[in-house]
Amino acid sequence: MEFGNGFGQLDDSRYLPISEHGLIGDLRTAALVGTNGTIDWYCCPRFDAPSVFASILDADRGGSFELAADVPARTRQFYFPDTNVLITRFYATDGVGEIQDFMPVADESSEEARHRLIRRVVCVRGTLPFRARIAPRFGYGAEPHTARAQAHEAVFESPSLSLALTSTAPLESDGTDVRSHFKLREGESMVFALDRISDDVHPLACPRAEAQAQAEATVRFWRHWLGRSRYRGRWRETVHRSALALKLLTYAPTGAIVAAPTTSLPERVGGERNWDYRYVWVRDAAFCVYAMLRLGFTSEAEAFMGFLSDRGIARGTGPTGPLQIMYGIDGRRDLPESELSHLEGHLGSAPVRVGNAATGQLQLDIYGALIDSVYLYDKWGQPISSDHWDEVSAVADWLCDHWDQPDEGVWETRGGRKNFVYSRLMCWVALERAIRMANRRGLPADLPRWQRNRDAIYRQIMREGWSAGRGAFAQELGSNVLDASVLMMPMAKFIAPTDPKWLSTLDALTSDLVSDSLVYRYDPQASPDGLHGAEGTFSICSFWYVEALTRAGRLEEARLAFEKMLTYANHVGLYAEEIGRTGEQLGNFPQAFTHLSLISAAVNLDRALG
Repeated sequence: MEFGNGFGQLDDSRYLPISEHGLIGDLRTAALVGTNGTIDWYCCPRFDAPSVFASILDADRGGSFELAADVPARTRQFYFPDTNVLITRFYATDGVGEIQDFMPVADESSEEARHRLIRRVVCVRGTLPFRARIAPRFGYGAEPHTARAQAHEAVFESPSLSLALTSTAPLESDGTDVRSHFKLREGESMVFALDRISDDVHPLACPRAEAQAQAEATVRFWRHWLGRSRYRGRWRETVHRSALALKLLTYAPTGAIVAAPTTSLPERVGGERNWDYRYVWVRDAAFCVYAMLRLGFTSEAEAFMGFLSDRGIARGTGPTGPLQIMYGIDGRRDLPESELSHLEGHLGSAPVRVGNAATGQLQLDIYGALIDSVYLYDKWGQPISSDHWDEVSAVADWLCDHWDQPDEGVWETRGGRKNFVYSRLMCWVALERAIRMANRRGLPADLPRWQRNRDAIYRQIMREGWSAGRGAFAQELGSNVLDASVLMMPMAKFIAPTDPKWLSTLDALTSDLVSDSLVYRYDPQASPDGLHGAEGTFSICSFWYVEALTRAGRLEEARLAFEKMLTYANHVGLYAEEIGRTGEQLGNFPQAFTHLSLISAAVNLDRALG
């Protein structure tokens, strides 16, 4: 296929589909491992650091860690049960082998860690030859580097980062890349360990016994963590995989939760809807707190509350109010966006972006998401502190003066500010939850003012957000265009799930935006968003739709829609942001928003089914 981005004809076979990957991580960064055994995305030492391996964004310039059977073989990939240890199996004529990929988890509170990536190769039947090619490309493929190897150790050095590779297999270097070839008989194994090194962190060998011990310790860590889950419902394996994915997206030193571990995986192949998601969206992280609390993981919610408090997240004074829509994983506010023109993009989908210019957008819905998460933590976790309450009160007071204005909205459109109904809805949520907390705890608040504004928002939505012509709540005030974000209305307890106006809205959304249980956010032709091209269905909206059907009492439809959505997961139960026309995963991968909405839908559907 030809893409008009200056890179000419592209060979599709150089790129695995987005869905053909599993994820490993150490609660500081993460790596994507393809079903062919190649690591084609890895940033070190943090989620938001420049990439070391990025062949998922440029097969030639991005860099990768290839490890595979050196003969034709079928492959299967799965997680070691109840863990984030990933296994890729190779089935060949003369034998069966597997790669066990994992990253040991260090002290969760420590900023500094070795960031060790271990690849353990085992022949489980017969004999099997393997090949490895370790080809890092530092600084998103823009930094030069050298490689030197001696026997079983290699060092890669660039101006900004150095990595050491140790292996029980022999290594050879050409000055840039390192290669290895070896053959294993049944029961034999080889180990590759890639470490970040510095003046204080020196190369560390990883013999077979140590690799085995670290694998067992990593399994114990994940199983101990998952053992805290209270979910015992029908979809236990699916829900727990989503929980494990969400935990992988946590930056342990601060409690931050990234929206996804990748940048610029396209929402449409060949299109421009490519964004950097390696940051903390207040909305996404706040909803993650809800999902974690529902499952019993209170310490993750507590860590995120600490992230908000310790870094003064809710005490900003910028043009968008106390909050901005996203932050760095260390709490920084400045995330300048740039384009990496030397990378062709996944399947030619340029531009590749790092940073995110949407930080300057006004998105009023984030205030509702944040205060709702604080409310739920206060209710299901620990009572919030007096300092937290002062921050909540300040946000509520600010909203009373600023809710009635246009903004860019939940979908971060780049087509100008509008009076989005969802933004008004979440402003109502912010004030309503703040009032609840004040009343339940007897906390000081300007309740008459908060109540006046809460009620004014409610009346405005009912009066101007309702489209009599469509028989539905619309995308923006005075509009007839539909938007899937209003599926949150009954979940936010703004309207009864069986209210005639809501049931009519649900029918209208089903007619206009739903395709085989998959839900589009909106119609960009009817509501231009400032970007070219179409997009896929949004998976979070599809799970919101399941929950809306559940709450409306339409349980047979809800269960069927949920089961259909599960068929769109990849082979290890992970979801990107969107689903394409033929069922392919699109957008950054895996996405926190999708997995937290799956958890919420499963929990509520389970409860309704009894």
